[in-house]
Amino acid sequence: MSRIAKKPVFVPNNIIVTLNKGMITISNQNKSISHSIHHSVIITYDNNKIYFQSKLNKNDGWMHAGTTRSLVNSMIIGITSGFSKKLQLVGVGYRVSIEKNNIITMSLGYSHIIKYALPKDIIAEIISATEIILKSMNKQLLGQVAANLRSKRKPEVYKGKGIRYFGEHVRVKEAKKK
Repeated sequence: MSRIAKKPVFVPNNIIVTLNKGMITISNQNKSISHSIHHSVIITYDNNKIYFQSKLNKNDGWMHAGTTRSLVNSMIIGITSGFSKKLQLVGVGYRVSIEKNNIITMSLGYSHIIKYALPKDIIAEIISATEIILKSMNKQLLGQVAANLRSKRKPEVYKGKGIRYFGEHVRVKEAKKK
């Protein structure tokens, strides 16, 4: 059984929780996030707390309840404070810039420039020519966009060049000796 599903999620006073058939919507004055609920999970909302239960007595139901609880908790954190990821470009001549309409332009040592269109919920800020911060209230989408950007030039193990998450340690291999 999932122990995380047994803990209720506390909802701040300025957050509105709406439960419809198979959907949960968490909203603020101007922001809103929705998520579909698995059919084996029962959600109840009472006194600024959200409780999760399993319809099934098997482990599968509690597994889905624990996952749903984690997703709902991330939705509440995203509405209140938001999430951010910082990426670093390491390498000679590696640069990043933002064009109009949230299009990220990257020079990563290829013969061409790489352009990436950001989804509408993601906000990008350029700190320097080699650092970018991505912000969003949707944790899953933010992680996916950061992974997509990183996949354009993953850090290589011999020189350490590429796109890294901030604070990521890349173990550099020793070069071949004669």
